[in-house]
Amino acid sequence: MKLAGARILLECLKLEGVDTVFGYPGGTVINIYDELYSFPDIRHILPRHEQAGVHAADGYARASGKVGVAIATSGPGATNTVTGIATAYMDSIPLVVITGQVPTALIGNDAFQEVDIIGITRPCTKHNFLVKNVKDLAGIVKKAFYIARTGRPGPVLIDLPKDVQVAVTEFKYPDKVDLRGYKPTVEGHPRQIEKAASMILAARKPVIYVGGGVVIANASDELREMADTLQAPVTTTLMGLGSFPEDSPNSLGLLGMHGTYYANMAVTECDLLVAVGARFDDRVTGKIPAFAPHAKIIHMDVDPTSIRKNVRVDLPIVGDVKDILARLGKVLEGNRDGVKSFHKNIKPWRTQIDDWKAKHPMGYKESSQAIKPQAVIRKLREISEPDAIIATDVGQHQMWTAQFFGFTRPRTLLSSGGLGTMGYGLPAAMGAQAAFPERQVIAVCGDGGFQMNLQELATLVQNRLPVKICVMNNNYLGMVRQWQELFFERRYSQTVMELPIDFVKLAEAFGAAGFTASKPEEVEETIRRGFATPGPVIMEFKIAREEKVLPMVPAGASLNEMVLAS
Repeated sequence: MKLAGARILLECLKLEGVDTVFGYPGGTVINIYDELYSFPDIRHILPRHEQAGVHAADGYARASGKVGVAIATSGPGATNTVTGIATAYMDSIPLVVITGQVPTALIGNDAFQEVDIIGITRPCTKHNFLVKNVKDLAGIVKKAFYIARTGRPGPVLIDLPKDVQVAVTEFKYPDKVDLRGYKPTVEGHPRQIEKAASMILAARKPVIYVGGGVVIANASDELREMADTLQAPVTTTLMGLGSFPEDSPNSLGLLGMHGTYYANMAVTECDLLVAVGARFDDRVTGKIPAFAPHAKIIHMDVDPTSIRKNVRVDLPIVGDVKDILARLGKVLEGNRDGVKSFHKNIKPWRTQIDDWKAKHPMGYKESSQAIKPQAVIRKLREISEPDAIIATDVGQHQMWTAQFFGFTRPRTLLSSGGLGTMGYGLPAAMGAQAAFPERQVIAVCGDGGFQMNLQELATLVQNRLPVKICVMNNNYLGMVRQWQELFFERRYSQTVMELPIDFVKLAEAFGAAGFTASKPEEVEETIRRGFATPGPVIMEFKIAREEKVLPMVPAGASLNEMVLAS
């Protein structure tokens, strides 16, 4: 069966099980959009900006576990995708981004809307392809999806020239992929796993440190089973939140710069750190020489380049963490006497952790005059549905959400961790809502980040995506302002956003609903009204303007050097 390249692309997407695409048409992808008429099973969502389209595909992927797909035209359309691609790359999110390109004969001639998107995205994609021959297209699409979802996932870009979209060839989709030089290790080495079990059972002050790799690998059940068997304390990174239930007595909550006092102290004092699917990011480690200084370290990760990159490791285990945790769990279960002795040996350690929790619990000073953002987050948790998906922007509200929402399920927090991309929250929520139309999806944004992609309100309304948007409005670029207060003598250089935006009128202008809370007693009513109102809703909370995110580990300090109070 001979088909044109544009048709082949869509047939490949269909065979890969793609049901939703986020894209923006243009001259070099017009053939693809014409062919879309023949694919009613592929839902196309038109964002108002290509960056938002990639963030939406990212949110779709994080919430569903599937590969997200985005389409953009050449030139500015392609360059507008770069921030979204880099965001996904830093957080290991599987995407396939398809960009149009000028005809192959014009590449390199500075043709209209030509840009070297292959060169531009090479540092922030797992791999990218320039399709030069229509005969190669089906095989490239197959490879792109395979690379995106396997090993350490990530974004893959396919640059598709216009003449290749028009060219005709025999269509056959490959059954499998065999890429020489790309053979991700799935199974952890049995001897290393046995060594890990022995090191764990010999520990007196263990901590399990969990990153986003556990969420990506769908290994939350295996993690919980192991932690329950050991009754060992568990702390998570921002990306790992939800992989272990924060209502568990074994949970230490968030680790790192804005982590809990007891998580940071436990890592500082532990004698064994079991790192699972985490990359020892600088926001977690603080000053590296002072990070877990007394501990032996076990590091499990599917990406061998992540191991020993930032910290020394005593026992590396390369492989899919779901496989490793399952095998490790079986080894531990087979040594019940050893586990029983372990429980006895770590009792003083658990007592110490309970003491830290009692002395410095996560809290804030309540106020009857001003809305405290922490109170808004806790009320959101109280009123929202148990499986609600929360997408955040980046800044203070992101950290307050991480500290006070209390995540108990994987894939319910969508947040830009590695790149820290403002403007991510709203389109990511849009993508999650597209993946799960019946679930409650909430975007938590600051007033600064929200304004970076607020045009996507139109996309929500047009596509009947009932995302509930919570805008924490302090008329500041809050996190930078906090640093200016603490370290720059309150010189608030270009962080004051005094323009009074009427968010209710803004919502109504887009055909959505809007509500505002300016007093503490209005918070619950505003949330309940927002949740009860059909369709997209903006809920604005005029929060205490100079409220800070605490605890805080200053840049360059060690984890036990926390700022605990104002």
